[in-house]
Amino acid sequence: MIDLNTIWFILIGVLIIGYSILDGFDLGVGVIQLFTKDEGERRVNINAVGPVWDGNEVWLLTGGGALFASFPIVYATVFSGFYLAFMLLLFFLIFRAVSFEFRKFSETSEAKKKWDLAFALGSFGPALLYGVAIGNVMRGLPIEIIDGKIVSHITFLGLLNPYAILIGLTGFAMLVMHGAIYLTLKTNGSHQERMIKWANGWWIAFVVLYFISTIYTMFEAPYLFQGILKNVLFYVVFLLLLVSLIYIPLGLKSGKFGRTFLASSVLIASVLGLFALSLYPRLVPSSIDLENYSLTIYNASSSQYTLQTMLIIALIGMPIVIAYTIYIYRVFKGKVIITKDSY
Repeated sequence: MIDLNTIWFILIGVLIIGYSILDGFDLGVGVIQLFTKDEGERRVNINAVGPVWDGNEVWLLTGGGALFASFPIVYATVFSGFYLAFMLLLFFLIFRAVSFEFRKFSETSEAKKKWDLAFALGSFGPALLYGVAIGNVMRGLPIEIIDGKIVSHITFLGLLNPYAILIGLTGFAMLVMHGAIYLTLKTNGSHQERMIKWANGWWIAFVVLYFISTIYTMFEAPYLFQGILKNVLFYVVFLLLLVSLIYIPLGLKSGKFGRTFLASSVLIASVLGLFALSLYPRLVPSSIDLENYSLTIYNASSSQYTLQTMLIIALIGMPIVIAYTIYIYRVFKGKVIITKDSY
């Protein structure tokens, strides 16, 4: 029988996957904006995500709150160790947020270009940093437990290691591909054709980087492969990854962009799902002593009463978030139409 600790591990995983899929294409579109020269196409890009980007970030806030409530020791350790990285991330997200409104009310083309740049850079940073953060967790963080207290030796420069950067680039390629596929749903004509080329190009980049990352992981974090082949869920998730990965270029070629976007979403969920299956029951592996110093769903969790109470709240709140998300996407479905009220 699944215990409360495992249930919360799954719930946090679902929130992270939901955020990666939804805000992932926002970030991908922002990166594409950096290389878009035509003003008309830039307006279409930013208006494709304008109505939904802030709702997508609700998943990130909810995930952070869920982590704090269920595994507060992990929350404290990660946020203190990643402090400078998170401040940099927050800086990027603020710039991205304000760029929408400031662009809309800018009167000159030069001012609009500056806010387009803010939108692009504000998306470029998080798209890379999220993967770097995951890469550091995968290889293990330098933490130890001394006299019952967690001692962290995490430094900002230490986070910028070759392995984490490779994982960051892999995630970056995946999100740009995801963003380009999303834009195929929102654009027409030559703009759509360019997005198809972008999606195909970044699909190739992701496949190459993912293969290299997997090989590198076998040497850098071999513990992730221990016992994974005995887990039935691994084969299910791995099959979903392969099917979605193969379908994406086929869907782009046939013009079935809705199904292609679904495949891209399944791909993201599968990549993160494999990571979660390999990590479980650990949350923060220790690079100093994996067995004795790692933070797990058991030694870093809240009390059972807290987990039970928060689960009741989550079962009430999550359906509301999901229903709200579905409603918003139904309202704003279809191609982007530029009006005087557009960004």
